[in-house]
Amino acid sequence: MRFISHMDAALAEARAAAQRGEVPVGAVLLDAAGRIVARAGNRTRELHDPTAHAEILAIRAACAAAGSQRLGGHVLYVTLEPCAMCAAAIAAARLKAVYFGAADPKSGGVLHGARVFSHPQAHHAPDVYDGINADACENLLTDFFAARRR
Repeated sequence: MRFISHMDAALAEARAAAQRGEVPVGAVLLDAAGRIVARAGNRTRELHDPTAHAEILAIRAACAAAGSQRLGGHVLYVTLEPCAMCAAAIAAARLKAVYFGAADPKSGGVLHGARVFSHPQAHHAPDVYDGINADACENLLTDFFAARRR
């Protein structure tokens, strides 16, 4: 089977988030058949909700569509390494795999910081693939914050 990345769809969500003034992080969730079933960009400012990260919003939408709190077989693409909160939600939803673009040494919760999936308390650890289209993901974040500082 050939690998097909869906990071471009996640990047589109991140760009839309940036246009709304949100930190440009985007996520898409695919079902076991490889169809995008949910997509989201950060909306923490818009919704006045610190939990409204792209990953959380996509998981909520996919769970609602599936009628279940578990998304076994589903795969998440996200432009930035998930934080500890999002990693815990990913574990709780029992996602099969997470593909992310930019690493987040400051606030990441997968390969950095809390490393949620490596803890014995993690009920589930998905397969993790990092560095997917990392340059584009990193540049989007760098450009966004550089523009904010000007």
